[in-house]
Amino acid sequence: MRMWMVDPKLMCHQHLLGEHVELHMLTAWIVSGKKVDGWALNNCLEPKAIGARHRQLAAEMMKRGYQHLSPLRQPVVAAHQYPHVRVDNAAALAELQRRCKACCNLSNQIGTLVIAGM
Repeated sequence: MRMWMVDPKLMCHQHLLGEHVELHMLTAWIVSGKKVDGWALNNCLEPKAIGARHRQLAAEMMKRGYQHLSPLRQPVVAAHQYPHVRVDNAAALAELQRRCKACCNLSNQIGTLVIAGM
């Protein structure tokens, strides 16, 4: 499970839709009381940003002509949970570009610099 936290315009359709689905799964886990500490503490997600991130992804999906019929509310995350958890956007973009040629190509087309090591 992962929140890429990069500009959704830089994501191929597979990663855009994949992160969207994972946000719904993540929310269900949190609401059911399951722990997401491992992912959060490894900086793979930001539990307190789920609602905002979902809105970003849904907006990009609609720009691309997808129907978005799955609203999502920010799950309640206790104030003391994950106080300093942040996804490193630059590292996430580099990893996304390394893993996915389509995302790398999108980044290049939009004018985003490809991070060293690609």
